[in-house]
This record gives sequence, structure tokens and C-alpha cells, in this order.
Amino acid sequence: QVQLVESEGGLVQPGGSMRLSCAASGNIFRVNAMGWYRQAPGKQRELVARITSGGNTNYADSVKGRFTISRDNAKNTVYLQMNTLKPEDTAVYYCNANIRTYLLVDEDYWGKGTLVTVSS
Repeated sequence: QVQLVESEGGLVQPGGSMRLSCAASGNIFRVNAMGWYRQAPGKQRELVARITSGGNTNYADSVKGRFTISRDNAKNTVYLQMNTLKPEDTAVYYCNANIRTYLLVDEDYWGKGTLVTVSS
């Protein structure tokens, strides 16, 4: 089986920055695309950013220019650098990864989620 372990979020003031990380471990043959999703209070889960194994990225319009997704393939780890944070960024952030196991089957896996609160 595969596990995704996210770093802890926390409280940050508006205009501040925070970096999240997520490391995949377990029965991994290859990590394909990785991404970050979030669910704000009273809202549906939405894609924040996604990065392919080749480094191609996609961002939600609401975070373009402020957030940067990156990955370290040697560590099976994805990062989300969040700058100029706004109160509307407050949400539970979930790591996602599409992973090929040694069974040679691709499946999506999810982290447990970490709460990021942007407030003064």
C-alpha cells in the first residue's frame, strides 16, 4: 500500500507565506502526477495546483502568481510554496498523487489533510 504524509499547516497572517510538503512512501514503482487540493469551509474540494512527472504545472486561477508547486523525484515529495496568503486561502489542504505500484496499476492516493488558517 501507499501512504502520503503531509507537513503540518497552521496559522499565518494575511500577506504571509507558508510551505507545505508531502512525501509518498510504500509500494511505489513510479510517482506520476502530484497535486494539492483544498476544501474551504462550506465549499467543495478544489484543485489548487498539479505537477506532472515531467514538471508541467497547472494552477487554479485564484492562486496563480502567488503559489508555486514543485517536486523532488528522488524523495517522492511534492511542495506547495504559498506566498501573499489571503483569508480566502483558509482551507484544509490535501496532497494527492497518482502512483504506479509494483502491481503496475495506476491509482490515486490522498493525504489526510492539513488545516491552513490565514487570519490576523
